[in-house]
Amino acid sequence: MEKKTSKRVIVFRVLVILWMIVIFLFSAADGNESSKTSGWVGRMIGSIFHSDFEDWTEEEQEAYAEKIEYPIRKAAHATEYAVLALLFFGALPFEGKKRYLLSWLFAALYACTDEFHQLFVPGRAGTLFDVGVDSLGALAGLLILWGILSLRKKLRKHPDERCTPTQTP
Repeated sequence: MEKKTSKRVIVFRVLVILWMIVIFLFSAADGNESSKTSGWVGRMIGSIFHSDFEDWTEEEQEAYAEKIEYPIRKAAHATEYAVLALLFFGALPFEGKKRYLLSWLFAALYACTDEFHQLFVPGRAGTLFDVGVDSLGALAGLLILWGILSLRKKLRKHPDERCTPTQTP
């Protein structure tokens, strides 16, 4: 007898495909377009963290955006693969350690194909370092999920251990 795939799993599988397309499209942007996006994000961060950012000269704003471009790119890599791993986790119809392992493995394998794809995009480079950043991002996302699910399970098992506000007389 065939086991019916749940609606949740189907939805997550569709989301996995859509997110993989999003990653592919970001990777398909040439070096100039990718730098413009990073520069825009750098300026946005500058305006959030520096109240006087708008008063800075254009050159100072540009220098700031360029200074943080590399960490922005790496954080974006890690985050997009954390999301991908979490979506893979939701798309797998079973429980246990194998689910975490396969979610990470699928995300890491897609990172390899994504970096290979970037070898053919003008102004971009596919690097093993980025595969590592992507894979670590996927692992971080899954570790955070594991921590949340473990805490939730513990709280359900022992509801008396929940933190409750103290009452004052």
